[in-house]
Amino acid sequence: MKRTPLALLAFSFYLLVSPALAQESATLRLSLKEAQDYAVEHNYAMQNASLDVKKAEASRWQAISSMLPQVKASFDYQNMCGYEMNLGGRGTSSMMPDSVTIGGTTMPLSFIYNTSNDDNSSGGIPMNPSGTLGITASVALTGAQIVSTMLSKVAIDMADITRRQTEQTTRANVKSVYTSILVMEQTAGLLDSSLANMQQLLETTEASVRAGAAEQIQADKLSVQVASMRNSINSTRRSLTMLYNSLLLQLGADVNSKLELTTSIDDVVNVEEAAKLTLGGFDIENNYNYQLLEQSEKLSERQLTLAWMDFTPTLSAYYQYSYKTYFGKDAGFNMTPPNMIGASVSVPLFQSGTRMAKIKGAKIDYQETLNSRRQAEDGLRVQYNQLCYDLVSAIESYQIQRDNLDVTRRVFTNTSEKYKYGHASNLEVTNASTDIITAQSNYIQAFMSVVSAQVALENLLGN
Repeated sequence: MKRTPLALLAFSFYLLVSPALAQESATLRLSLKEAQDYAVEHNYAMQNASLDVKKAEASRWQAISSMLPQVKASFDYQNMCGYEMNLGGRGTSSMMPDSVTIGGTTMPLSFIYNTSNDDNSSGGIPMNPSGTLGITASVALTGAQIVSTMLSKVAIDMADITRRQTEQTTRANVKSVYTSILVMEQTAGLLDSSLANMQQLLETTEASVRAGAAEQIQADKLSVQVASMRNSINSTRRSLTMLYNSLLLQLGADVNSKLELTTSIDDVVNVEEAAKLTLGGFDIENNYNYQLLEQSEKLSERQLTLAWMDFTPTLSAYYQYSYKTYFGKDAGFNMTPPNMIGASVSVPLFQSGTRMAKIKGAKIDYQETLNSRRQAEDGLRVQYNQLCYDLVSAIESYQIQRDNLDVTRRVFTNTSEKYKYGHASNLEVTNASTDIITAQSNYIQAFMSVVSAQVALENLLGN
């Protein structure tokens, strides 16, 4: 009984420590490449895309198996409850043979006719209980089955292209969110540095107010700027939390996991490398949307072929084995052959124009698919030119906003130093702090525009 408080204390300590240990074990330290690979493996959209490929493969094997021999077995049991087939005869003749052979089975004549001298007896065939074991192997082949396997192969190719397109989209989304987090963290660091300078200026101004060298209104204006900058930092921190949660969803990781990003922002986005994307040209065959359109064209072509297959004959063949046994003391009358084979050819002749109408509709669908592919090809080339222009414009804007942020930071630092020695007014400090917040916001937007334009162009190129 004395050990109970100690046990309770140990258990309470475990409850307090175990969440911390679980949180530490759930920490994910990922580079950008590792994050993308993790998402490809665990993202639910990727898992569904992989399952669609397996589903298409299963459908293809289902189509193939329909052309292979089908074997089934059966067993039948019959019991006539003592019934005898009456032949209408009475008595026997001295000239009647002792036995008779029917269907390869020799049976005593007494089995068929009642040979006793009893006048009340009548001739008949006893219907003894019987059982039949049957095994049937059959195969049927049509032109539609062959084309169906070709259609299923196209479906597998389309599912695989969709899977690779989903992988590309997943990697692009991870890169966008990963980069946004890095930019937000960099921005938060810049704002923290600016806030520290503003708080120092506020403390200096408040000291000057107490000494009678400055007016209270100057300290109040600075306090408003400090509060505004602190609000910007808090907003940035909340945005960071949302971005981390978004990245966890993209990764398919536990939402309670902690993320540590190990790739620097300079390694994620290289403006010079991004600009090279506009110089390599556009190979439309690498675009996944175009590949899907090509597969859709093949699918429409196979559908047209399938419509023509309604004119082809159907070939079928079968083999049947039957074994029949009687469960009575006497053999029964067995006329079931043990082996049987057969074959047939079925040729369609006339369906009131239904097949020709079906073929005409398939031709129209195929022509529409050709037109859609050609239109999409022209659209993708125009889109490539537009995305190249967007990327170049985004890079130019980024370079301007980067230089503007650098200048604004130097102006803010210079103005802050002047304000300390009384060579700058409170209004100049306020304007400088407002300018740096605006410059940082413009820098973030310009940087993310480069990332978005680069990701869009990479997706189009199939990189």
